[in-house]
Amino acid sequence: MPSWAPSSSRGNELSRVEAPVTIRGYLLCVFAAFGGILFGYDSGYISGVLAMNFFKQEFGRKRYSANAGAVDNPDAYNGFIYDTWQKSLITSILSAGTFFGALFAGSLADWVGRRSTIISGCVVFSAGVVLQVASTTVGMLVPGRLVAGVGVGFVSAVIILYMSEIAPKAVRGAIVSGYQFCITIGLLLAAVVDQSMHKDMTSRSYRIPMAIQFLWALILGIGLFFLPESPRYYVKKDRFNDAARSLSILRGQHVDSVYVREEVDELIASHRYEMENTHPGWGNCFRGSIWDSASNLRRVLLGVALQMMQQWTGVNFIFYYGTTFFQHVGVKNAFLIAMITTAVNVLSTPISFWTIEKFGRRTLLIYGAIGMAMCEFLIAIVGAATHANSHTSTASGYVLIIFTCIYIFFFASTWGPAAWVVIGEVFPLPIRAKGVALSTASNWLWNFVIGQITPYMVDKGYADMGTNVFFVWGSTCALCIAFAYFFVPETKGLSLEQVDRMLHETTPRTSAKWVPHTTYANAVSRDDSEKTAAQAAEHQDSTV
Repeated sequence: MPSWAPSSSRGNELSRVEAPVTIRGYLLCVFAAFGGILFGYDSGYISGVLAMNFFKQEFGRKRYSANAGAVDNPDAYNGFIYDTWQKSLITSILSAGTFFGALFAGSLADWVGRRSTIISGCVVFSAGVVLQVASTTVGMLVPGRLVAGVGVGFVSAVIILYMSEIAPKAVRGAIVSGYQFCITIGLLLAAVVDQSMHKDMTSRSYRIPMAIQFLWALILGIGLFFLPESPRYYVKKDRFNDAARSLSILRGQHVDSVYVREEVDELIASHRYEMENTHPGWGNCFRGSIWDSASNLRRVLLGVALQMMQQWTGVNFIFYYGTTFFQHVGVKNAFLIAMITTAVNVLSTPISFWTIEKFGRRTLLIYGAIGMAMCEFLIAIVGAATHANSHTSTASGYVLIIFTCIYIFFFASTWGPAAWVVIGEVFPLPIRAKGVALSTASNWLWNFVIGQITPYMVDKGYADMGTNVFFVWGSTCALCIAFAYFFVPETKGLSLEQVDRMLHETTPRTSAKWVPHTTYANAVSRDDSEKTAAQAAEHQDSTV
């Protein structure tokens, strides 16, 4: 393995079923991660836009007198403010669109291919951006975010599937983590753009942040035309020559090289074995026992629950409502603080490129949840103590910001990337597209739920929890610790086909010790030899 690539491996020579990683093949796989910028920027820009004075004046209604507005509602601008239900709907409707987009993408990716589905998602997303840029009312902005959400659903579900299927196993975790890294870059770019535009008192203040989304869709859509389709999709469609050509591009080897031939043979043998036990329909995603860690039902529940837990870490509360939340609790320079938290997110995520292959997915999920829970409880305790004294001190404001940044560090270097990596690895090929789609849809469903209920949890006139909301996030992170320990298997250093065999032979708590002891291609050859010998013996007996 070259020194520039973070890598992991297990066991002996049997673990090698792929060509050595080349820089060209590595970069081809990495480009697909660019889809995360589209997702991250679209999720992040709305936090700052909602806090812009011109946006409040344009999309809100006059609810207070200009003089009394600061007293009755500190968030109002000249008495103008949108309703809590409007803020909730504007933010969360994107997730509703992505939920349905992700589910539909599961079937579309099996029908037209992984790459074509992502490109289609970019087109749908762009149509939603047009509606957002043209909007002057909530009634037009909401449909625009809904349509854009459908496109993001296509991209977010299938990008993970595509990257997991084309990436070399030794660096698959690092490459898929790149998707989360690009999400953080998108969030940071959104914060920077919001920071630069929030004082503008024209429609440019919100239209420019919205229009920039076109650029990300254009780069991703055009770039994918130059990437090959997933070789596993071709195997699924019995197009073995196309699978070999795709692998030769991705691995930087000649189409007739021994590496390409061996990997194609393994993909074909694995797929044939899986097809004997699993069929590609939606109903088969729910077959098997919940107690069997290798059953389709158990794998789907694992992916769905993992993405649900990622949302219940509470991190999107910071990125969706961070600016308005910091304003609400009395922190000065809320726009600048929001930009700092997104910068921490960006700088922390690359750590996972090495740790996810060195320590594994399971380890990162367990210890990351522990770190987040500790920070969230500390934020809540400090906030409660400050509230009891009826004033916000400079020291308590600094403590809130510092522990929020540490909390984001733990998320960005663990649960942020690892949850995406695992869902791309645990499903067998016949239901992989649908399994990843269901898992991604779960992420967006809970994203929608949290985006919908959070304003009611923290706004004045409703629960008005303030920093006490972190008691909720700390408690859910405690559940994440238990979930990762008892249910998440270790998949580092294995091909997708080896992960499938490992799940049949281990439990989550013993999975890290498993090493490959055969390949599907060898097993098929052995079975064929045994059948041939048996047929020869039967023929000899009949002759006698």
